[in-house]
Amino acid sequence: MGTILTNAPAEPVGTVAYATADGLLGSVWLLVAIPLVSAAVLLLLGRRADRWGHWLGVAAIGAAFVLGLTYFLQLRGLENKSVELSLWDFITVGDLRVDFGLLFDPLAAVFVLLITGVGFLIHLYAVEYMSHDAGRRRFFAYFNLFVAAMLLLVLGNNYVMLYFGWEGVGLASYLLISFWYERPSAATAGKKAFLMNRVGDAGLAIGIFIMFATLGTTQYDEVFNSVGALGATTVLVLGLLLLLGATGKSGQFPLQAWLPDAMEGPTPVSALIHAATMVTAGVYLIARSNPIFSANSTLQLVVVSVGALTLLIGCIIGAAKDDIKRVLAWSTVSQIGYMFLGVGLGGAAYALAIVHLLAHGFFKANMFLGAGSVMHGMKDQVDIRRFGGLSKHMKITWITFMMGWLAIIGMFPFSGFFSKEPIIVAAFERDDWTAWLFGMAALLGAGLTAFYMTRLFVLTFHGPKRWTEDIEQPHESPKLMTIPLVLLGAGSVGAGFLLATSVPDWLEATAGLGAQEEGHHAVLSHTVITVLSLLVTVLGAGLAWFLFRNGTATAPQPAGVLVTAARKNLYTDAVNEAVFEKPGIFLTRALVYLDNRGVDGLVNGLAAGIGGGSGRLRRLQTGFVRSYATSILTGALLVLAAFLAVEAGWLA
Repeated sequence: MGTILTNAPAEPVGTVAYATADGLLGSVWLLVAIPLVSAAVLLLLGRRADRWGHWLGVAAIGAAFVLGLTYFLQLRGLENKSVELSLWDFITVGDLRVDFGLLFDPLAAVFVLLITGVGFLIHLYAVEYMSHDAGRRRFFAYFNLFVAAMLLLVLGNNYVMLYFGWEGVGLASYLLISFWYERPSAATAGKKAFLMNRVGDAGLAIGIFIMFATLGTTQYDEVFNSVGALGATTVLVLGLLLLLGATGKSGQFPLQAWLPDAMEGPTPVSALIHAATMVTAGVYLIARSNPIFSANSTLQLVVVSVGALTLLIGCIIGAAKDDIKRVLAWSTVSQIGYMFLGVGLGGAAYALAIVHLLAHGFFKANMFLGAGSVMHGMKDQVDIRRFGGLSKHMKITWITFMMGWLAIIGMFPFSGFFSKEPIIVAAFERDDWTAWLFGMAALLGAGLTAFYMTRLFVLTFHGPKRWTEDIEQPHESPKLMTIPLVLLGAGSVGAGFLLATSVPDWLEATAGLGAQEEGHHAVLSHTVITVLSLLVTVLGAGLAWFLFRNGTATAPQPAGVLVTAARKNLYTDAVNEAVFEKPGIFLTRALVYLDNRGVDGLVNGLAAGIGGGSGRLRRLQTGFVRSYATSILTGALLVLAAFLAVEAGWLA
């Protein structure tokens, strides 16, 4: 299936080159094909697959993970660790040549392992979580489609293939977010995600058009090797368009509003979106396009600014939310902000962002599935003000959630410490005054993260019970749900150190990702920054524990300006409504009015005039001889009168 070539010699330093796949790596297309075929089977067989379809979905992702791990080990043994597989010519029109091909390199390999590994555990968890849902087989079909699209996104060898996966991810997310479409809130959330992503997708599409118009290609290696020939303005515009696409998929400012509403889907959907697919796509796009972003310092500054602003927005809003899943959703917005901060800093920070992305996949999946376990034991309640004391009744969920909590706040020696703290250090290593600006923003984000995530943990599992009357005794989830929690909890503990010590060197083979830059020194020493990071983390967590250890009010309380604004998402939804929605509605209504009263009014008025005139003329055709004789006599008299008037000189 496709063209399998032999390994080509590595290109000279300074160029991007890929060897062509041979041997076992020649079957890398199976990574996309297996979950895609599984999704097709589940959808086409319909109800006939209801009894076993969910297990087919789980097996497909499990098989993809085994293959991905095998390909990863195979890639490690190659001297040139970037191999390309050409399947067929996809588009051939004029000068446009688009290859349907795949690229398996260190960056793609780590994403494949994340998507399939964490995705497999989420699939396994979902078997039990969705066991009482009549649409479970359809759910797993969409789940497999989601994974297949994400794998195509990270494995494509050109921007058109990436775009196909990009749109497939958008479609699958819409289907899954609005899975319970009979609920108006779920249907609305699905549409919101779909429409806001269209804004970012339009930017990515235009960027791809500019690539072809200026460079004549969309192949990664050809684009990256030609970036130096582009003008600074062209690079800036191209990068900003790619960034717009990335902000849409990853829920970054100004396109972040859809991500928290995506919680309307089943909890495994939230875990898959936030941990292994969708939101990681924007980070992948910028990391993959690093030669473009590294070619323009202004572009990098914009990326860093978006990341820093978004991480603070997510922290502030997350501190004011009471829905357990929405708190986690805003934490994802914030943590992806750290990743954008990393990829915007460039150099070695590219790899640091990927390390944090991978570590985040473990502890965020752990916490979302833990939230689902809490909901399972609390009759689907989500208000953390109505929880409390669950540590005594759901010990496995409590312990594993605690691991995720300690990881996300960056407490030593959990994974978040090894993945997030280096990004904070890198922010302080910028070579101008912005080192203080972005470094302090990253530090403040660490303290706020510790505060609102500790608030979530304490109100859920500790303090007095605040359950509603219909809940007699919360219970632990079944083993099929707790086993993934235990495995992800273990990853939350140890993955960060392992990733931080291995991934940067591994990624350096991908167009210089992870390469160290000379001449940059932090405005504060590494030790001082680490101490400050741990200090603000302890202070934030300690303050939250002190304030919420005995619970909190179960009814909304009067609040100050900042808390009120945070509860309303810092008025970002109001701004979107005022700037985009309401003018759009007004324009639509104006066009409808113009169409009804203008275009239709003219056409209908002309038709009515002709119809009315013809009706009046028709009355002259009576069928009576005397009427016709009278008409003839009247006409003759008028003619005679006209002649007499002329003779008399009246009409001279």
